[in-house]
Amino acid sequence: MNEFIEQCRAEWKRLGVPEPVADEMADELAADLAAAEADGQSISGFLGAGASDPRGFAASWASSRGVVPAPVLPAAGIRRGRAVLVAFTAVAAIVFVGAVLLLATGEPKIALLTTGRLAGSPAGGTFAPPPSRVLASGAAPIEWVLLAFSVVALGFCAWGWVRRGGLTTQEAAGRRRSTS
Repeated sequence: MNEFIEQCRAEWKRLGVPEPVADEMADELAADLAAAEADGQSISGFLGAGASDPRGFAASWASSRGVVPAPVLPAAGIRRGRAVLVAFTAVAAIVFVGAVLLLATGEPKIALLTTGRLAGSPAGGTFAPPPSRVLASGAAPIEWVLLAFSVVALGFCAWGWVRRGGLTTQEAAGRRRSTS
């Protein structure tokens, strides 16, 4: 128990918690742990997952008491995530438009021209089919695959935008200022 409290004290010192506050927190923790031990409860039973990580426990407790500021996510990481989402959305939209255009135009075409004679039949055969020309779209299967992929990707993008909440009002105002 004393080792756990000492590790918490060391973390509070590292975080810059004022010494009187750290002493008060250590005394409170010692009293709580002693009461739990008197009730027959182990440290890990009382503290849960925090018992295995005294530094994390100390930092979390100091943050929840407002003694040290809570860790803030760097804005660069948020911007980078948004840039990746914008790029992925743009690529998915381009693939979608391309697949739709390719399916609409039916390009490329494959032409199969048959002759009046069957391969391997004698020249004077009795049956000869009439000459015909068969046109088919050679890329239709890949176009449908691209279309399906782009629809799934756009669905993923929509989920990403909804999850992120789109642009916040502050970001939208910042963009208006920077464009004008």
